[in-house]
Amino acid sequence: MVGAGLSGAVTGRLLAEAGYRVTVVDARDHIAGNCHTRRCPETGVLVHVYGPHIFHTDDAEVWDYVNRFERFLPYKNRVKATTGGAVYSLPINLHTINQFFGKTLRPDEARAFIEEQADTSITDPQTFEEQALRFVGPALYEAFFKGYTIKQWGCHPRELPASILKRLPVRFNYEDDYFSHRFQGMPETGYTEMIGRILDHPGIDVHLNTRFTRDQSGRYAHVFYSGPLDGWYEYDIGRLGYRTLDFERFTYDGDWQGCAVMNYGEESVPFTRITEHKHFAPWETHAGSILYREYSRACGPEDIPYYPIRLVTEKALLRRYAERAAAEGGVTFMGRLGTYRYLDMDVTIREALDTGHRFLNSREKGQEMPALTSSVS
Repeated sequence: MVGAGLSGAVTGRLLAEAGYRVTVVDARDHIAGNCHTRRCPETGVLVHVYGPHIFHTDDAEVWDYVNRFERFLPYKNRVKATTGGAVYSLPINLHTINQFFGKTLRPDEARAFIEEQADTSITDPQTFEEQALRFVGPALYEAFFKGYTIKQWGCHPRELPASILKRLPVRFNYEDDYFSHRFQGMPETGYTEMIGRILDHPGIDVHLNTRFTRDQSGRYAHVFYSGPLDGWYEYDIGRLGYRTLDFERFTYDGDWQGCAVMNYGEESVPFTRITEHKHFAPWETHAGSILYREYSRACGPEDIPYYPIRLVTEKALLRRYAERAAAEGGVTFMGRLGTYRYLDMDVTIREALDTGHRFLNSREKGQEMPALTSSVS
């Protein structure tokens, strides 16, 4: 298992329980990948080191799986946004609409009002900007989406596909929960503790600060690779594009913003959001507070990749790498880096479980395991 994050840990545990001897390697000095959590020694706050990770899913089997290794306590992600000198709820809901426009609209009235704001001349939106203008109109687009998107993606919304905005709902009620999944929560002692328990099996050996290269594959019956797909080939035909994040840490003696996540919609504010980490564990009490301003930028060779860009150029390069990967034997590419997709944690776990089961089934039938866990086109 190349990578000690969710993909490697979950698939590794499944195979270890089936009797395989599993070696897990990771280039970092800790397990859990980008969902790594650790306690701040000064404040006791549990910090999401690589940015907040909120667990949400409709997959009951995945929910039962994570609760097997860690108790998940209730947590609802209620995001706020500062724009134009005021604070609003996100996603845009009835309260946001009434507050922003100074109205007291009922749900049906608000729906009709937003349709009046929308640019109905756009019948088939192709870009993020067209989708926003058709969906919510220019005022809400300018306030909540345009500047934030430019900062997050490093390009104008007219250069991004409409599909990105389709993931952001507009609600005509006062529901302010960012997610609508049946199961939502946070691990009581953190994701690193949870993944540590998943890896705690006599059939699993974990090696940190250890880099894996393609030429080492022959030592193993099979390699499950959750590193960058282009990295497997040493980037020999180019690097896939990612955005990375810089975190500016600061502390406060008290409660800085009263919520876990505050977005900043205006382009003139250089950071995208501020996260206050003690609010991710509302069952705990801490006098001090740990906060991070997040800045998004293009990912360089030595940076941690966060979000795949997946624009036209990247998709063309991705197809070339995917064709090579599909022809590989003895290796399976998995996870967000191995398949060059943005994956929520529950989807990552589901795919890791399914990958493990497919491997076991293929061995029973004497077949070769597919190199790609899913379509990456």
